[in-house]
Amino acid sequence: MTSTPTTRQLDTLRSAAHRLDGTARDHDALLELIGDAHFVLLGEASHGTHEFYRERAAITRRLIAEKGFHAVAIEGDWPDAYRVNRFVRGTGNDASARDALAGFKRFPTWMWRNTDVVDFVDWQRAFNDARPPHERTGFYGLDLYSLMASMEAVLGYFDRTDAEAARRARERYACFDRFGDDSQVYGLMTGLGSSPSCEQEVIRMLTEMRHHAIAAASGGSAVDTDDAFNAEQNARLVKNAEAYYRSMYLRDVSSWNLRDRHMVETLDELERHLGRGGERPRIVVWAHNSHLGDARATEMGGRRGELNVGQLMRERHGRDAVLIGFTTHAGTVTAASDWGAAAERKQVVPSRADSYEGLLHATSIDRFMLPMRGTGGHVAVLRESRLERAIGVIYRPDTERQSHYFFAELPAQFDAVLHFDQSRAVEPLEREAGWTDAEAPETYPFGM
Repeated sequence: MTSTPTTRQLDTLRSAAHRLDGTARDHDALLELIGDAHFVLLGEASHGTHEFYRERAAITRRLIAEKGFHAVAIEGDWPDAYRVNRFVRGTGNDASARDALAGFKRFPTWMWRNTDVVDFVDWQRAFNDARPPHERTGFYGLDLYSLMASMEAVLGYFDRTDAEAARRARERYACFDRFGDDSQVYGLMTGLGSSPSCEQEVIRMLTEMRHHAIAAASGGSAVDTDDAFNAEQNARLVKNAEAYYRSMYLRDVSSWNLRDRHMVETLDELERHLGRGGERPRIVVWAHNSHLGDARATEMGGRRGELNVGQLMRERHGRDAVLIGFTTHAGTVTAASDWGAAAERKQVVPSRADSYEGLLHATSIDRFMLPMRGTGGHVAVLRESRLERAIGVIYRPDTERQSHYFFAELPAQFDAVLHFDQSRAVEPLEREAGWTDAEAPETYPFGM
């Protein structure tokens, strides 16, 4: 059973906390902790909290402007993010950040089509406009849900560059035609063995695409190299997404692990591509805490055998990868009640007293950063395993303990944590009926 913190323990946490006052120097201590690291992983405890998006963007702006970071990689689909990449680099056809984000049509649209992301993308475009093309920063996606869109991107590339390769690509990808446009139908039928898979076809296509990418890179044109790299990543995504959807209906953790391995593979590919000029690139990652906090320090890793991006990056890069988590105590959040349902502005139930969020709330500091490295007294206070809250795109406050809490050891999970005691819902670009300007009643959902 988790013990109640003593006054002395709370004082220890308070003395270690770096308060965030909304000034330009808020994140000085965090940037000092980051040092010369090449990978900075910025999390979020929900996919719909304004403060998480705002502070990630503020930290990222400083990493780019002051430490020379080269790219942002998000928990989003590659084709949709690459459209944004073209916009921020000044090579796309979109007239505005809102237009560039229009590719994010898959649920949950608010995750990347929100006002905070628009503000950051506008900033990144302005930052890049003041620099020559070879010094411009990028915006990329790490996820693998875009099976159909990525196939279309590969076909489009070959239509422009090699008609015979385009014919072969259509023959191979035609394997998916009998499943329509629903990737989950493919996963269900092949995963349960009622239909043959397209595994060999997508592997052959990726192999051919890689030969094209190598040839394009040897030609010396930056435009051709980038175009081929984009197509190669889409072909690799198709191969990994095929395996992912096929594993979704198996009763193990393979689909989760495949997804996070794909994200890390994508980071490897980005590092290779952006570093082709000789300088090793630095990359910021935006994703949920559940992906970026070391899974080995959570019950998902210890009991269920799940791995994640944070664990894999630490195993590969050690302290060259800095893992930063975000937490909140109460407020509002943009989330849905079920998968595919409308976005709602929901009241976040105040955190449990026996959780990390409850412990950080007990410090009575509104906004602060806690470093987790080292052996300081505050690290010892936090080392006792506690509950930690995670809200994804679905939030069910009536079953919050079962749906949204898990046990973790915070100092082993992250290198630093930013806490925002009161937070508010991120503002979607398209507000549906369930998302209103009015705050939900304080007694929601209990009506007391």
